[in-house]
Amino acid sequence: MTSNKLKQGFKNLIITFKKDPILSATIGLVATIVAVFILYPLVRVFIRSITVDGEFSFLQYIAIFSSARLRQAFTNSMILGLSVATTSTIVGFLAAYSLTKVTLPGKSLFKKIVMIPLISPPFMLSISIILLFGRRGLITSQLLGLRGYSIYGLDGLIIVQTLGLMPIAYRVIAGVLARISTELENAGLNLGANKFDVFRTITLPLALPGVASAWLLSFVMSIADFANPMVLGEGFNVLSVEAYIQITGRYNFARGAAFAILLLIPSLTAFLFQKYWVDKKSFVTVTGKPSGSQRDLASKPVKYALFIYMLFISSFAILLYATVIMGSFFRLWGIDYSLTLDHFQYAFRGGFGTIRRTIIMAVSSAPISGVLGMIIAFLVVRKNFIGRRALQFSSMLPFAVPGTVIGIGYVLAFNDGWIVMTGTIFIIITLLALRNMPVGIEAGVAALNQIDPSISEASKDLGANSAQTFSRITLPLLKPAILSGVSYSFVRAMTAVSAIIFVVSARWNHLTIQILQHTELMELGAASVLCLFLIVFVMIVFGILQKFLGEDNTSSYIT
Repeated sequence: MTSNKLKQGFKNLIITFKKDPILSATIGLVATIVAVFILYPLVRVFIRSITVDGEFSFLQYIAIFSSARLRQAFTNSMILGLSVATTSTIVGFLAAYSLTKVTLPGKSLFKKIVMIPLISPPFMLSISIILLFGRRGLITSQLLGLRGYSIYGLDGLIIVQTLGLMPIAYRVIAGVLARISTELENAGLNLGANKFDVFRTITLPLALPGVASAWLLSFVMSIADFANPMVLGEGFNVLSVEAYIQITGRYNFARGAAFAILLLIPSLTAFLFQKYWVDKKSFVTVTGKPSGSQRDLASKPVKYALFIYMLFISSFAILLYATVIMGSFFRLWGIDYSLTLDHFQYAFRGGFGTIRRTIIMAVSSAPISGVLGMIIAFLVVRKNFIGRRALQFSSMLPFAVPGTVIGIGYVLAFNDGWIVMTGTIFIIITLLALRNMPVGIEAGVAALNQIDPSISEASKDLGANSAQTFSRITLPLLKPAILSGVSYSFVRAMTAVSAIIFVVSARWNHLTIQILQHTELMELGAASVLCLFLIVFVMIVFGILQKFLGEDNTSSYIT
């Protein structure tokens, strides 16, 4: 039976190639790109982790689990991931419920503030936390007079990762809450149920798939985080940092690859669980009938509590970003708070070239991410061919695979052999483009599902081939989605850390890596200056995007 299906599939493939060679060539080219720049590096990581002197061996894994310190890195990663997934989901759910189901003053402002962490460097929050709560922190040392207090370690990491991942949990859960039919909730109220009972019996059960999805996404991104543990870890070792140390500090590529695989397994498992189980549990409440207006689903005491909650979250976020601004102008934080521009001179004197090169990398990689993602979306949504599902799954892998794993994979795959790119700008551009490509794919799939297929079919009936149909009909209709994908890929490329830290070089450094280097040297003033520049620059790009596409389009592809 399977053999017959394969024969029929290959027969259809030959027919398709004869009828539309451009489509077949496109499928072949895209499949080659995915195989070479996504699958091949991952295979190299796996092979390196189980090879010793050219022979198959689990020696590296045995060594890891035989060492208490190395074994602790795995345990710490799981503890951190489970803790942050839970806290960020709770914080995100409360924010989502407050801003979708409750009438609060300042709602539009709150929505903007909670999204700010998505457009800032991953470890910017760590810098702010150190300046406020570190050993010479403004709050802990200067205001409270605490001595010996340390924000480093698990507690600090939970705080910064929760704040950093809360916007993602918020977006996922808010999207689910917004799609719950108001008729169901209003019917519950009309039948005499109080607002808490409506929440408990209607809203919460329907939102659970979104809550589960947010938890899993937060877990994956928490254990994959490299920058924050690198800055705030101090004795709390995790898999991503240990893999980096093994590769760059001890040149033990085999053990670094083994750590990468240990990091990949839970990440990929959570991704598959979210994609193929949680998504199937989603409930559909759209009836096709006009929905009534949303009634306030919180009593006055609850509404006041939620308003205070949103005010606290927003104020704390603003405080953290204001701290970076202050850190840019104070001479020596914790000792001398006189104003100075020395940090700007120092940071830009050594960092202007890096800024220029970072913008070049982002500008070069973002269009590739957007256009390639859109082509793949078109192929998997509108075309039927052998390996379509495999192509769709493989092209989405960069979203599930931690950046540390991809970075190590690129070092192993393109340092020798038939494609050598190490030390060049091309390896960084390629990595950023393929790493951010799933954003373009998701944007394309969402847009294509809203376009009637009969439009393309009419073009085909009139004699146009696939290339003509795509370029003249489909592509113009996808323009907003393409721009959204490209713009968000640009933001991600400007703020990337974990993947590119393995492939940057003295000539081709990245701005986030330079900020990290300043932070490790405790040059927090210079680090604050470059963080401030990066935030302002990215916000300008994001503001232009909102002006041209509207807020709904810019935010729909955030997660």
